[in-house]
Amino acid sequence: MKHRKALERKLVPLGHVAGVHGIQGWVKIHSQTEPREAIFEYQPWLLGESLEEVRVRQGKKHGNRLIALLENTESREQAEALVHQSIAVYRDQFPPPSSGEFYWADLLGLVVKLEDGRELGTIDQMLATGANDVMVVRGERERLIPFVHGQYVKKVDLDAGVVTVDWDPDF
Repeated sequence: MKHRKALERKLVPLGHVAGVHGIQGWVKIHSQTEPREAIFEYQPWLLGESLEEVRVRQGKKHGNRLIALLENTESREQAEALVHQSIAVYRDQFPPPSSGEFYWADLLGLVVKLEDGRELGTIDQMLATGANDVMVVRGERERLIPFVHGQYVKKVDLDAGVVTVDWDPDF
């Protein structure tokens, strides 16, 4: 079973097409990447439920938004057909993270354990709070644990699928 899982390519959502821009096929992009413009670095995009592969011909900041011109989209009507389509890529399209850094997509689903081995649950989502990222851990109840390496997060073992934390289990 583990071998089969290794063969599957993990999809990572990056954002969605939020609207149209102008009459020449440009679309507005809502990006969940940090920084927002990094969404243009991952190619090709996989759009919607069909996962249609699309390349970005041009992508840029326009005021406080992002806009993109996608291949085979040359009119407002073609762009309108893309509105609300999700944008995803395969996880293996990401460059390797720097030492001690992790992609949120790699943390989701990992088991969170205390240093004594007691299990708190699994990472259901990650939140950016400004000061630091926070793990939303769901087990017998939900816990919000700051992802602060060294202080609360003692070890991340991606191969074992475990994050070891120093955390009060009653909190």
